[in-house]
Amino acid sequence: MNRTISFAAVALLIAALGAASGTALVVGQRNRPDPSDPARHITLKLGHALDQQHPVHKAMVLFADRLDELSSGAVTVDIIPNGQLGSETELLEQVQHGALAMTKVSTAPLESFVPEMSVFGLPYLFRDEPHFWAVLEGPIGKELLAKGAESGLRGLCYYDAGARSFYTVNRPILKPDDLQGLKIRVQASPTSMEMVETLGGSPTPISFGELYSALQQKMVDGAENNPPSFHKTRHFEVCKHYSLDEHTRVPDLLLVNEELWQQLPPQVQQWIEEAIEESVAYERELWQKDTRDALEAVQKEGVTIHYPDKTLFADKAAPMLQAFNEAQDEASERIAALIARIQEVTP
Repeated sequence: MNRTISFAAVALLIAALGAASGTALVVGQRNRPDPSDPARHITLKLGHALDQQHPVHKAMVLFADRLDELSSGAVTVDIIPNGQLGSETELLEQVQHGALAMTKVSTAPLESFVPEMSVFGLPYLFRDEPHFWAVLEGPIGKELLAKGAESGLRGLCYYDAGARSFYTVNRPILKPDDLQGLKIRVQASPTSMEMVETLGGSPTPISFGELYSALQQKMVDGAENNPPSFHKTRHFEVCKHYSLDEHTRVPDLLLVNEELWQQLPPQVQQWIEEAIEESVAYERELWQKDTRDALEAVQKEGVTIHYPDKTLFADKAAPMLQAFNEAQDEASERIAALIARIQEVTP
């Protein structure tokens, strides 16, 4: 691949977008455009809500480093972590409106922009991890990434976020009936709320940043998340039971403003895609290690890991998937067709 940037193309891009209000394309302060200097460069701002020790953040750092190398410093990424620019929903809106170039979010807040993303919140739609990745890396996964472009949000890749399971303060969740009478914190997702309700619990949307104190003060009886998140948030200090029912697999997505993407030169798009591909492989390795380490760490802190019979939960949740086949509206029919396609995929 020819890695010599067309600086003339980049200069034209900067000139074209630099005059737009709220532009997501930024020329670095130290590299202010100089009419006599053709080597002007692009800085893409990427905001997200994760901490800097998270595997996805580390993967995005690799992405930024590789993009800098591939472009010989002409295209850089300015990563702003820890929710400094707002919640995931706020970050999505900033990217959509062009105030931010890129963001990383879970699929849950994307449901209001791309209804098809709700399939990731459906319990036990994916048979196991190989089936999950066969879907994401195949035609269906690529179609879902492209769907957001209609709302100004182009998906670039999926990052592994593992499987979500229940953790509770006082008693383990070994079967669906154990959820009866329990308030379970869920993401602000209609699908996540319906899932907990279908399984027998009382879904309670609470900001993730407020969850520790909510558990401590018994405002909720438990929550659901992946092992690294359970460990890193120190929720294990309050919740001493972690039941690996693995009800959903909700990936993280890296997104870019669609209009900005279309205005980037093809060479820059190619560099971005190549750097992202390397970051995805790197993140999956980190995630597997973090998951093993997290489970070992919380057990040393007194957490009991439970391995319930998943078929009990899958059977209880089955009506959620069947309901789409019975609904008469167009949106449900689209989701039903997507579910059927996903179920037919083989690794």
